[in-house]
Amino acid sequence: MSAYDRRGLVEFAKLVAECGYDIVSTGGTAAELKANGIDVVEVSELTGAPEILDGRVKTLHPKIHGGLLALRDNEDHQRQLEHLGIREIDLVVNNLYPFVETVRSPETSLSDALENIDIGGPAMTRAAAKNHPNVVIVVDPADYEQVGRMIRDGAVAQSERRRLAAKAFQHVAAYDTAIATYLREGTDTGSGEDTGPELPTELTFGYSLVASPRYGENPHQSAGIYSLPGEDGGVVNAEQLHGIDMSYLNYFDADAAWAVARSFSGLGPHAAVVVKHANPCGLAVREDQTDAWEAARSGDPVSAFGGIVAFSECLSAETAERMHGLLLDVVVAPDYDDEALEILRKRRRTRVLRVHEHHEARWEVRSVSGGALVQEPDHLADDGSQTMRVVTERQPSDYEQIDLWFAWRACRFIKSNAIVFTKDRTLVGMGAGQPNRVTSVHLSARVAEDRAEGAVMASDAFIPFPDAVEVAAEAGVKAVVQPGGSVNDDAVIAAANELGVAMVFAGKRHFYH
Repeated sequence: MSAYDRRGLVEFAKLVAECGYDIVSTGGTAAELKANGIDVVEVSELTGAPEILDGRVKTLHPKIHGGLLALRDNEDHQRQLEHLGIREIDLVVNNLYPFVETVRSPETSLSDALENIDIGGPAMTRAAAKNHPNVVIVVDPADYEQVGRMIRDGAVAQSERRRLAAKAFQHVAAYDTAIATYLREGTDTGSGEDTGPELPTELTFGYSLVASPRYGENPHQSAGIYSLPGEDGGVVNAEQLHGIDMSYLNYFDADAAWAVARSFSGLGPHAAVVVKHANPCGLAVREDQTDAWEAARSGDPVSAFGGIVAFSECLSAETAERMHGLLLDVVVAPDYDDEALEILRKRRRTRVLRVHEHHEARWEVRSVSGGALVQEPDHLADDGSQTMRVVTERQPSDYEQIDLWFAWRACRFIKSNAIVFTKDRTLVGMGAGQPNRVTSVHLSARVAEDRAEGAVMASDAFIPFPDAVEVAAEAGVKAVVQPGGSVNDDAVIAAANELGVAMVFAGKRHFYH
């Protein structure tokens, strides 16, 4: 027994001892067991070798690994054990040094991180798991009760041994992943070029289960919610302050809403967003939070019903009161006034999440048949002023420039083909996920109605034909931002000039599938 996480260990050790086992242990684990009246053989007693190198070497010894790896039905193995005086080890309880907890602090030095890389523990765990038909390996305190019951009944079933072995190998794999991630993120390729993070030839993630919703997207699909090692923030690790249990899609949509709120938090004191099916259908930035909410809700009042809402700042009581009467699935914010929380707690079903700041994702991962697609996230850190250029005769007004930039940032979060209409830093129309771009323009215009008059339009990818500009201008749009780069750019620009629409090329595309 050698465990950093000692929850329930004393009780389990007592049960094991009562069943006739001798217990071998190391360092702090041995001290705790002895303090609770349990007889323990120190590793150094068993091996006849002292711990050396400040404890770096203690279990790496033939009398440990021989006892773990010997096959019980192999006569040659048994003769070697007898000749060398090695006892069989039938059960290992082990979990590892707190590497993730150590490196969570930004003040952690490289030497401190390296000292918290466990060597003997993973070796011992892997040896036990390899020989699981003969050795029971337990890495999770949650398994003590079931394993203890089987030991007391006389045998741990082979199916259980195999399950525990798989869990042990996964435990070590997640641990090694956390170490690799830490070391990789501190590595400079030395190229001097801004090529983005280097894609490793082998990639694991080390996720840990944090929640099990009743089902996935549909009732016939099972699902789990996992957290990255060392990550305390983000929607996955949010504090649920009120409401019924989160579903799989609640997490998905809440994350989409939080991503938009965070992205717009620097544009003004308050950003508010409404999301349906992972697409923002309402979005506004205002000096006053309540005004931001009212403007965001007005973007698409019909779709706001049953939506997920997020705020960039602490939610005020006044804003919470203004949300009265609208069915909401989830409310997301970095914090809540006490009075605002009391108001929201009057809603029986609405989930209320307090989301803490989190690290920017290093990779985006999507599963496909046979593997996964991995890419660097599409960060939109600047305002586009370095790349945007006016390509039409008419220059956008100062007012239009503000809305163009707002629209350009907003379309980053909407599924392609994405078109957004914005006016006064408010999303007034949106078309998403259409197989052709002009259909998305029609949808945006239909949602915006008379609010399209004087609005601006953003397109996440180049506009391939003049028809999209013509439909937008007919609805009342006065300025357009798009990446440019189509073979028909000249025709599209000519149409904009003829219609008196200002057009800006951003020079970047923001597909979001």
